[in-house]
Amino acid sequence: MGKEKKVRTLARVSDTSLFQLLDESGTLHGKTRLSDEDLVFLYRQMRFLRIVDERMLTLQRQGRISFYGAATGQEGAVMGSGMAMEANDWIFPALREGGVALLRGFDFSQYIAQLFGNSVDRSLGRQMPCHYSDASINFVSLSSPIGTQIPQAIGAAWAAKIQKNPDVVIGYMGDGATSEGDFHVSLNMAALHKLPVVFFCQNNQWAISLPSHMQTASESIAIKARAYGIPGIRVDGNDPLACYEATKEAAERARRGEGPTLIEALTYRLGAHSTSDDPSKYRDESITENWKERCPISRLRTHLIEKGLWSEAEETQFADETVTYIKAVVTEQEEQAPPAPDSLFEDVYAELPWHLQDQQVELGEAIRRGETP
Repeated sequence: MGKEKKVRTLARVSDTSLFQLLDESGTLHGKTRLSDEDLVFLYRQMRFLRIVDERMLTLQRQGRISFYGAATGQEGAVMGSGMAMEANDWIFPALREGGVALLRGFDFSQYIAQLFGNSVDRSLGRQMPCHYSDASINFVSLSSPIGTQIPQAIGAAWAAKIQKNPDVVIGYMGDGATSEGDFHVSLNMAALHKLPVVFFCQNNQWAISLPSHMQTASESIAIKARAYGIPGIRVDGNDPLACYEATKEAAERARRGEGPTLIEALTYRLGAHSTSDDPSKYRDESITENWKERCPISRLRTHLIEKGLWSEAEETQFADETVTYIKAVVTEQEEQAPPAPDSLFEDVYAELPWHLQDQQVELGEAIRRGETP
């Protein structure tokens, strides 16, 4: 990223240059519309997510949860973009945007319950971990198949346009999803019908084990917007303020009826793709060490300290309180019972068909005989 041409104002940004406001040293170039209170809130959300991810990775390694996908190193892109969206807007996430749900008010107990798949979990363990959803905050569950949430996002945007309401939809994706047909079909249709949608690509440079240069010959991902006649913006994904400003402007453009924007947030996946992955098998981890120096959390913290909005004492207190809080919620949710066996037959049919009624009876008899776990 050090060789990228950096620009400080969106008016000058192109789909190959890199928009940046907060540089690697924590120095602000240009202006942000975020207030001091907003900046502190954004930092606390990013720091909270980092601590949550660290704790959840530990739980998975201990065998207490089955799967987790962390956003480590990408918190600036996640929270910066998420904070730019209005409460009535709709979020269609990919794997690493669970933090946007928390930022929008998703109950943290539900966040942890979903990972355990217990009886408190609203989805009753039917979804993979990290597939959060909450209608009250317009946060739709991600779809595990790569890129399928993108046409879902434009469907919601089309509905908003038909209903003439002010909702904007943001559809998240990784760099790998831009090689899927769903991506291209969605950009074409959204551009053609000027749908109120923001396409936000977190280019962390690895689609699991496949590096970006092996899946596209394009100079950037943002440049792909040209083929569909829409703006493409390339932003420093480790700069939360640039991610906020770019997303805010794209959402405002969509709200004015001017159609979609493609944002590429250039960042780096510091950890594994998920807990099922070992990145040391396929990439040079010395490069990963270099990217740690560009940490979005450290960058924003330095800026806040220099402005007198944060201190090392506050940092220590916040971290300690967050760890205590997370441990308490984990303990509470880990003690909850699993979903009742009969819940297998709920929530699909208004009236249970005969063959499922028979299966329900058969399951109950097997449980009574002690033939099931």
